Amino acid sequence: MTPIATNDVLGTGRRKSSVARVRVRPGEGSIRINGRPLEEYFPSLQHRNAVMAPLEHTGLTGQFEVIISVCGGGNTGQADACKLGIARALKQYNPELDETLRDSGLLTRDGRMKERKKYGLRGARRGTQFSKR
Repeated sequence: MTPIATNDVLGTGRRKSSVARVRVRPGEGSIRINGRPLEEYFPSLQHRNAVMAPLEHTGLTGQFEVIISVCGGGNTGQADACKLGIARALKQYNPELDETLRDSGLLTRDGRMKERKKYGLRGARRGTQFSKR
């Protein structure tokens, strides 16, 4: 990753077990995730739209260069973590965008996590199958 410049803005996004560290700077509009372009890292249109949502809702598509380092979890968790990280970075860059991002639900962290397995059960809640004999 490149060193932090004075005009770089940082944001952290989390979802499930994924963590995304986002760096936003004024630029030509490229988005790189773990050193790869957005289209290559997220082939699914649904995940690409999730990552682009903060830029599209604020009308800033193509005005910022976004560099993301994401780890943990699966595709959906990583995409949503990137979305939250970009939204937080844009809010830090321009606090006037707070209301637009909040009304779109982009600054709300999804707190749902995997429930832990309990002893005596097969999973978090599923018990063993009843056997009469």
